[in-house]
Amino acid sequence: MKTQYPLPAGCALLVAALLLANSSACTSTTGKSTPTSTTIPRPTNMMEPYVWSSLGSDDGNIPVLVINPVTPTTLYAGTFGGLVGTPEGLFKSTDGGWNWSPANNGLTINNFVCSLAINPGRPDILYAGTYYGNVFKSTDGGGNWSAATIGLPNLPVRAMAIDTQTPDILYAGAWGGGVFKSTDGGGTWIKTDTGMTTNYIYALVIDPVTPTTIYAGTWSGGVLKSTDGGGSWNAVNTGLTITSVNTLAIDPATPNTLYAGTYFGGGVFKSMDGGGTWDAVNTGLTTTRVYALAIDPLMPSTLYAGTHNGVFMSTDGGGNWRRINPDPTHHDVFALAIDPITPNTLYVGTWGGVFTIHQVK
Repeated sequence: MKTQYPLPAGCALLVAALLLANSSACTSTTGKSTPTSTTIPRPTNMMEPYVWSSLGSDDGNIPVLVINPVTPTTLYAGTFGGLVGTPEGLFKSTDGGWNWSPANNGLTINNFVCSLAINPGRPDILYAGTYYGNVFKSTDGGGNWSAATIGLPNLPVRAMAIDTQTPDILYAGAWGGGVFKSTDGGGTWIKTDTGMTTNYIYALVIDPVTPTTIYAGTWSGGVLKSTDGGGSWNAVNTGLTITSVNTLAIDPATPNTLYAGTYFGGGVFKSMDGGGTWDAVNTGLTTTRVYALAIDPLMPSTLYAGTHNGVFMSTDGGGNWRRINPDPTHHDVFALAIDPITPNTLYVGTWGGVFTIHQVK
């Protein structure tokens, strides 16, 4: 029998939502759904209106999304409770989210996928971290999976990050176990927690320019930083008034600029000096419970926040925010993924399925 562990906060909300949700009629995960779209009124400080569309999965609890950087119509969704009545695990879409199929061959039964990482140069290589303490690897775009757990504890893998310059180097954040590092593409793992003040890891991001610099968002320990590839860690929390950091995002053009989304009422914080100091940037946010952050790769001053009250957008580096989804039934947004080629398309994971938000041109 598998040991049960307390869920991280965002995951716990997904479980609660699943238990409370009413059952609904199921449709095929490979059948085309009729799109449901709502045009969002044109904001005064933005050039275009936005459309919120329900994709081919109007059911399921989605804690993580990842997009193929080479073929961005290919998406992967980690689920708790599956999609439209199917078992939980990993799902794949090759048509921008309209159709989804299970991609679980080799995954342990009933594995709640909490985290995903994709090799940017070879996007057929993926890693999936699960609630039951396993990391799995696929080398064929999710067609087949094998365990990649040597050296890992049997604890939920809440976060994963991959070195974009040397993709055989990756990191896994275990809930209660700290950070683990692999230098052989998940073949083996070693614990890298010297200096860590907490072992409860929510989020991991890697500096894309200097990948030996890594940041970890933690439960109660704020943001931890390593400048030696995980060899040692230091807290970088000056100005961070809430120390439960649920999500992190790093500016791809100016990696000393980071954003931290917090869980217990702090909202979004911004650092412009590599975590040295932080300032709250919450003007326009109607909630301060933030689960996910995403930065436009072509225009990094544009970023999105997935929150307890929907999706918010900022076009001035967090200076001001505006809610851009009108759907009142899917407030909790746990995952965001931006199309890297057409970044005005944003994929949204909620406790009610996968949605997209896109600009109307």
